[in-house]
Amino acid sequence: MQKLLFQLLFSTGFLVGLAACSKGDSTPVTPAPEGLTLSATVATDSSGNVSFVASAKNAVSYEFDLGNGVTQTSTSGSLTYKYSKTGLYQVNVTAKGAGNQTIATGTDIVVFLKLTLFWSDEFDGTGAPDATKWGYDVGAGGWGNSELQYYTNRTDNAAVSNGTLKIIAKRESFSGSPYTSARLLSKGKFSFQYGKIECRAKLPADAGTWPAFWMMGDNITSAGWPACGEIDIMEHKGNDLNKIYVALHYPGRSGGQAVSASALKSNVATEFHTYTALWSPDIIQFFYDGTPLFSTGNSTTTMPFNQKFFVLLNMAMGGTFGGTVDPQFTSAQYEVDYVRVYR
Repeated sequence: MQKLLFQLLFSTGFLVGLAACSKGDSTPVTPAPEGLTLSATVATDSSGNVSFVASAKNAVSYEFDLGNGVTQTSTSGSLTYKYSKTGLYQVNVTAKGAGNQTIATGTDIVVFLKLTLFWSDEFDGTGAPDATKWGYDVGAGGWGNSELQYYTNRTDNAAVSNGTLKIIAKRESFSGSPYTSARLLSKGKFSFQYGKIECRAKLPADAGTWPAFWMMGDNITSAGWPACGEIDIMEHKGNDLNKIYVALHYPGRSGGQAVSASALKSNVATEFHTYTALWSPDIIQFFYDGTPLFSTGNSTTTMPFNQKFFVLLNMAMGGTFGGTVDPQFTSAQYEVDYVRVYR
């Protein structure tokens, strides 16, 4: 009996000791990071500065992949970095815990560096538009959209006075068409690749009018449309007053399948507003009065928006987009204060 009791006591002590030894050797489990968030603020002064703030519970450090081959580490989660090139950047951050556990997230940012004025027409003269900057498309035939006007090169339909260009559509019988208007283009006189293009304009309100500010690829003669690419920076129709349309046309995404967006604004026919596109190898972004309206990615391998484009200003009548013309229509004016290109 004493021997058995001794064995029991010995076994119990051994097990207790083993448990104590095991408990003393265990490594505390450190919690993993969780709830990671990332915010980015792009400086509005076009300096290229971007401020990042990452935050996660249980994180002891943050590693930022800035999307341009550069990585930087922050223990606080706050980081400011200056980009040296305009573009779209995919930024990723990895939060690390004390036990080297990680969690990651990311965001896209668009950076545009400060640009300088490269080309412009301020429309400060009198009479016909500057022939060194603008030519004309002349004729009728619907222009692929069942439009009703005949485009002329007359000052009756396009003239500069009092600091603005006036494109005037008129009800008049002209070479078999019931309306006349004008379509100005810089083809053969000016084109550019990448940058910022902007016009300030006041639009007509009449039903059936279709003013536009847009660009097409220099290679349209050889490649044709839509292979040349088309960037519509502003389109408007009087039948849908105050709604501004933007679009990209290219093979597979042309006509009614274009990459497009619209936004309802106000007073576009009674006040001047700015219509802007920022264009880079990575992204094409549209603005109304400096406020982002729409953006979409660009591709140097699958899209035609990586060559020189020329500029167009025109006002169509009716057609598949413009719609029914007001039976009482007599004339309407599309007034442009300036066109400016920055690079």
